[in-house]
Amino acid sequence: MKKADMHKGAVMVVILVALLSGGCESQRQPPPSETPAIPARASGPTAVLPDGFTVRLELATNDELRAQGLMYRESLLPGQGMLFLFPQPGEYPFWMKNTLIPLDMIWLETSGRIVAIRSDVPPCRADPCPTYAPEAISSYVLELAAGEARAHNLAVGDTIALQNLGEVQPR
Repeated sequence: MKKADMHKGAVMVVILVALLSGGCESQRQPPPSETPAIPARASGPTAVLPDGFTVRLELATNDELRAQGLMYRESLLPGQGMLFLFPQPGEYPFWMKNTLIPLDMIWLETSGRIVAIRSDVPPCRADPCPTYAPEAISSYVLELAAGEARAHNLAVGDTIALQNLGEVQPR
């Protein structure tokens, strides 16, 4: 076998190994500590804002999912959000630890009536992270990309229609 043919063969093997390695990385499953929230489906949970705009929701229904929230996300598109469901009404403060993007936080009563809004909450850059408390009793917290509350003229007292939550029971 010629030296040039051996070199071509070695290069082909290196390329093949590189391609296979890259393909495996894109298939990486999150470790158990990164349990993803329940994703929204086409007919899945939604929030219809007072202006008729529909937001597809991911649901955070237990302590682990609520603690994870939108941590480590690099973006949140308009029309996407996360709804935190709590087992009983209460005053639920939030923080932005390990959250990479600014968010709007909207506290809701069981009926969907807005009781508090915090707009353009910045990511936490250093410990300790501040907490953002609603100073109101709520059952749900809706997180949207920063600026969405303003873009849709959301205000305390408005009602957001939560749809297709199904049999989801917060724990």
